[in-house]
Amino acid sequence: MEKKKILIVEDEQKIARFLELELKYEGYEVTIASNGRDGLEKGKEEGVDLIILDLMLPGLSGIEVCRRLRQTSEVPIIMLTAKDDISDKVTGLDIGADDYMTKPFAVEELLARIRVLLKRINNNKEKSDSQSLEIGKLKLYKNNYKVEYAGETIDLTKKEFELLEFMMLNKNIVLTREKILDKVWGYDYFGDTNIIDVYIRYLRSKIDQKYNINLIETVRGVGYIIRD
Repeated sequence: MEKKKILIVEDEQKIARFLELELKYEGYEVTIASNGRDGLEKGKEEGVDLIILDLMLPGLSGIEVCRRLRQTSEVPIIMLTAKDDISDKVTGLDIGADDYMTKPFAVEELLARIRVLLKRINNNKEKSDSQSLEIGKLKLYKNNYKVEYAGETIDLTKKEFELLEFMMLNKNIVLTREKILDKVWGYDYFGDTNIIDVYIRYLRSKIDQKYNINLIETVRGVGYIIRD
């Protein structure tokens, strides 16, 4: 089996070297970039399967690197930062990061998240599901990240789109916050489950409130549901 290639974009040499050794031990091929501009160029190269991207970088910030990569690539990105603030997490996820870890972290958890992300990407490639979902006047197009209500385009971020897609795929099923975090964020998330409430508010403001409908319902004490 061909080795998966992981790019580490990290300016702290000790952290980068530690991650390189751990990942190589796990059987991954590893490349390192020590600044944002170098990371951006290496991230654009063919064959990169996943990127571990520090938030605070010289040259270009991790946020800007992620934003530019997302213009042309859907490569999985895990962002690293010393900050532990939900606004930082939302910003990173909104611009297209797939996951987020706060330093210091346990390398075992990082490795687990890498495995889940790579598995999810592989499963997505193998899926042959319908390329659109529809509930009433709401229509979601998987292949181009497009959502419409009665023919009018709704502008969603990548994570908002993925949350809506998961809920539409599981219409008429009550989804707990934990299940949403596991399936949409791609791992067993420990910590800020209220990030789900933040994204539900975003969707409601863009869909329910704008079109005066009750698409997303709260099931008190359990989670959320979209009914057909």
